[in-house]
Amino acid sequence: MKKIIGVLVFALLVFSCSKGEEFKSIEIDIKGMTCEIGCAKLIQSKLYKMDGVSYVNINFEAKKGKITYNTNKINISDVVKKIEGIAGGDLYFVSKTSEIPLIHNESY
Repeated sequence: MKKIIGVLVFALLVFSCSKGEEFKSIEIDIKGMTCEIGCAKLIQSKLYKMDGVSYVNINFEAKKGKITYNTNKINISDVVKKIEGIAGGDLYFVSKTSEIPLIHNESY
């Protein structure tokens, strides 16, 4: 009986341990932004509200964004869908995504 309990406790510990957090940073090109405050800040605000996003910097002049996110919670596709879905999906389009070295507090 003690062996069975020991095995169950061991199995519970092994399967209940979560994977460590893993972060990636991406740079995206965003088409459709027409102003810094209304567009860039709106996109930045919406992305910061996503569970798993730890850093966002949307640059209106460069028409680019840098995002760091937890790969255990979301992926690039989720970020793109979020941006392209803002304001009913008719305003913004992500034309390019590329992985960049991990960033946490960097600005353009």
